[in-house]
Amino acid sequence: MAIRIYKPTSPARRFMTVNAYEEITKSKPEKALVQIKRKNAGRNSQGKITVRHQGGGNRQKYRVIDFKRNKLQVPAKVAAIEYDPNRSAFIALLHYLDGEKRYILAPVGLKPGDTVVAGEGADIKPGNAMPLSSIPTGTLIHNLEVRPGAGGQLVRSAGVYAQLMAKEGDFAQVRLPSGEIRKLPLQAQATIGTVGNTDHENIRIGKAGRKRHMGIRPTVRGVVMNPVDHPHGGGEGKSPIGLPAPMTPWGKPTRGVKTRKHKKYSNRLIVKRINDK
Repeated sequence: MAIRIYKPTSPARRFMTVNAYEEITKSKPEKALVQIKRKNAGRNSQGKITVRHQGGGNRQKYRVIDFKRNKLQVPAKVAAIEYDPNRSAFIALLHYLDGEKRYILAPVGLKPGDTVVAGEGADIKPGNAMPLSSIPTGTLIHNLEVRPGAGGQLVRSAGVYAQLMAKEGDFAQVRLPSGEIRKLPLQAQATIGTVGNTDHENIRIGKAGRKRHMGIRPTVRGVVMNPVDHPHGGGEGKSPIGLPAPMTPWGKPTRGVKTRKHKKYSNRLIVKRINDK
C-alpha cells in the first residue's frame, strides 16, 4: 500500500495525492458481476431533492458483492484484486471449484492465488467467513451480520475492523470501529481480517473538481445565506448564528441533539456507547 505524490505543476497538484493501486491486479471487472447504476442526483420519484449536494460525477457500474458468503464449505481461489468505484475498499474476485464467480471485500493480506472458504470449521485466516461462535475471542473481523443470513452490514469501509471481545449465552460482544461495544447473535457470520486499502484515509483530494468527479456538489454554509434560505442567514457582515442552537435549513436542531428513537429495538443490544467513559 502506497500513496503517490505529484510534482507541483499546478496549485492543485501541489497538495493532491492518489492511491498507487499496487494491490490491483485486474483493470476491467467481470461482466457477469456488473450491473447498470443509474444516477438520481439526490432526487426522489417526484423529482424533488431529498439528499442535498449530490449530482454529476463520472459514470459508474455497480459490482455485485457477496456480503452473505452463503456458499458454504466450497473452496474458492482468489483470481484478482480489483478497484471498485462504489466503495472505499478494494474487492477480490473469487473462482469457486464449481465454476461460479463472486466478488467479496478484499481484506489486508489477501493475494491472488490464495484460497478462501466460508462455513464452520474454516481456518482463522483473512478472507474466510464463519459464524461468530466459531471465531476465537480477540480476533479482528469485518463484514458483520446484524441478523443471521441477512448479509454483512457492519464494518465494510477501507481499513476498518471490529474485534470479538466475549461470548455469553446466545450473543457475542463485538467492539466496532467507533468504539461502541454491541451484542450480536452467535450465529451471525463475519469475515476474518481487516478491510484492505488502509491508506484510503491518508489520501488528500487536492482540488474541488475531484469532488465533482465523485458526484459531490458544493456545500454552502447557512451563515452566508439570506434569512429566507436558512435560519442562520442574515445580519450585517459576519454575524453569529443568533439562535439557542444550530439549525438545519428546515429549522430542526442539530449538533448535540439526539436523533435516535428511544424505543428502538437494537438499543438493548448496545453494551457500551461511543460517548460512554
